[in-house]
Amino acid sequence: MDVGELLKYQPDRGAKRPRAEEKGAALGDEESRGGKHQKGHSARYREAASLAIEIGGEMRENEEMNEEKKIILEKLLDRDEEEPEAEPVDESSVKKMILTFEKRSYKNQELRIKFPDSPEKFMESELDLNDIIQEMHVIATIPELYHLLVELHAVQSLLGLLSHENTDVAIAVVDLLQELTDIDTLHESEEGAEVLIDALLEGQVVALLVQNMERLDETVKEEGDGVHNTLAIIENMAEFRPGLCTEAAQQGLMQWLLKRIKAKMPFDANKLYCSEILAILLQNNDNTRELLGEMDGIDVLLQQLSVFKRHNPSTAEEQEMMENLFDALCSCLMLSANRERFLRGEGLQLMNLMLREKKISRTSALKVLDHAMIGSEGADNCHKFVDILGLRTIFPLFMKTPKKMKKTGTSEKEHEEHVCSIMASMLRNLKSQQRTRLHNKFTENDCEKVDRLMELYFKYLEGVQLADKRIEGEKHEMVRRGEILDDDMEDEFYLRRLDAGLFVLQLICYIMVEINNSGISQLQQRVHQILNLRGGSVKIVRHIMREYIESIGDGKSEEYKEAERKRIMDLVDNF
Repeated sequence: MDVGELLKYQPDRGAKRPRAEEKGAALGDEESRGGKHQKGHSARYREAASLAIEIGGEMRENEEMNEEKKIILEKLLDRDEEEPEAEPVDESSVKKMILTFEKRSYKNQELRIKFPDSPEKFMESELDLNDIIQEMHVIATIPELYHLLVELHAVQSLLGLLSHENTDVAIAVVDLLQELTDIDTLHESEEGAEVLIDALLEGQVVALLVQNMERLDETVKEEGDGVHNTLAIIENMAEFRPGLCTEAAQQGLMQWLLKRIKAKMPFDANKLYCSEILAILLQNNDNTRELLGEMDGIDVLLQQLSVFKRHNPSTAEEQEMMENLFDALCSCLMLSANRERFLRGEGLQLMNLMLREKKISRTSALKVLDHAMIGSEGADNCHKFVDILGLRTIFPLFMKTPKKMKKTGTSEKEHEEHVCSIMASMLRNLKSQQRTRLHNKFTENDCEKVDRLMELYFKYLEGVQLADKRIEGEKHEMVRRGEILDDDMEDEFYLRRLDAGLFVLQLICYIMVEINNSGISQLQQRVHQILNLRGGSVKIVRHIMREYIESIGDGKSEEYKEAERKRIMDLVDNF
């Protein structure tokens, strides 16, 4: 009888359990699916199988031993039957679990104080503590019972263990918190989630997590995973409650992220995650932007991005990190104080070099320049850009949209929007000599830049008019059906017009009315000549500009809005 037959053989023991081969097949399925509850039993099956292999040869020679081996095999397979079934998880079992956790935590603390220099005296209590923390992962499956963790002060105890002398215990707590704060779990029970997040924030969770990360050695795999899970906790909480970003950044997180990003370590998943968390903290938050600026974060970002000036990222993950850092930089530049820091840190020179090098970073560099030069706060950057011969870089990109856009996932429209926005910002902000240099660029080579401008105007006008026609048709249809056009519907229609290129069209018209008012008759004549030649209308340009004026200056003071509207209206009247 060979090994296979031995494993298949099963004495008749009634209908108590399925046949061994079915059992074996079920085990294979469970293992392939990664079924957690089978892990404990699989070792015993492997033990049985290895025993069978060992005795298989002898069975062929001496079949009298058959009965004895069968009995051993049965005993091995029966062990799991003797074990009691796991208790169902309910309120009382969770309370019991928390009580056991508190007892073991207290016992470990007591023994560590009593025998600080004799690890053998407290090691067993530490293993017991680690076991109960692992068991508590089951609570993450029932977020509606999270309130018990708070009411029985388990959250405080868990936070206390983040500074445990043994980093393995701290990492076990981090793993547990990561599972408890999993975003899908939090949304299962909003009430339980609110209670847990409140308790964590009250216990200064971010400060404690940062202190713990500072002592972890990422070259050790378990500790590197601990850092990754810590960042996951912060991401989960920030997604569930975006308002905590400021508090988190102030509790040492911003400082730690900048330090980790600039650390001279090989690129890894944790560095990518740090760039992601940094971009999340800076999103729509002037407080965190200011904090980063004060910590010289702009310089850190520029130093890290300078690597990609002449080299493309080597992997998709590294490219993702690069994009995250560019996004973080764009967010920071929304704050005018950071624009000065960007200027002093020679950010314009770096972006200009990236545009010339034609690497993957070029698309993002263009976006950064747009953010640095927009609005009245971008005036200094506009002047500096002309001084460092930026016009030589930006105009070729205006004349021809690069073909290699698909690699970076940027559309033609996005590229043209950023280039036109930079042009509009320069026309708005430049004075004296630099302004003259910009106007002269438009007259070069028989006004070819004006020809390109008008080509873009007709391209985007067609797209927007097509969208407007569809929207009008839908509105008529809605009115016919007796439906009400509410504000939400109007907003949706406006977004569709923006998607069709309305904002780019407005920027192009702004550039047209600006160069028309430059005092250079050659430019003025060329604009009107092409308009007439292609059946365009001055009225349409004026209409587009009036719509643009209405949407000006979101978030700005009323005085600024009024002055800007009047300035643009004068340009339109002279067109």
